[in-house]
Amino acid sequence: LGSRSLPPQEVDPSWEPLAAELTETCYQMYRRSATGLAPDFVQFDMEAPAGQDMKIPAGSANMLRPEVVESLFYMHYYTGDPKYRRMAYDIFSAFQKHSKTAHGYARVDDVREIPVRLADEQPTWWFAETLKYLYLTFSPRETLDLERWVLNTEAHPMKIGS
Repeated sequence: LGSRSLPPQEVDPSWEPLAAELTETCYQMYRRSATGLAPDFVQFDMEAPAGQDMKIPAGSANMLRPEVVESLFYMHYYTGDPKYRRMAYDIFSAFQKHSKTAHGYARVDDVREIPVRLADEQPTWWFAETLKYLYLTFSPRETLDLERWVLNTEAHPMKIGS
């Protein structure tokens, strides 16, 4: 976001590639679990071969958090790269398959286990943030013009003053 809103002379050219790498790492937290849902944290083993360097500890829950899909939204918005929509689709599909209940969506107690154990709760950020960022990722770019609007920490759009 900073690389798009600051004067060009203030932008470090390494920011966007770093953002892409961080987003890929977060996406891999989803891809590498049995359910396709990310745990709240992983342990990195820097000595392990590529693809085996991320360990998911026992009891690692997925809390339906928005941060990764928020990153996918911004990366897609600013780069237009369709891979970010594909990543968002994979994550949404995993939520549909493993978190959906008769009346909403629930936290998964351990992303390593199938069948999943669901908690009897749906966090408020699920609708307010997670689904909003997924919706925006799949929507046409003009749905929310980030030159005119900013999303606050709870994903509420606020018009930028003139």
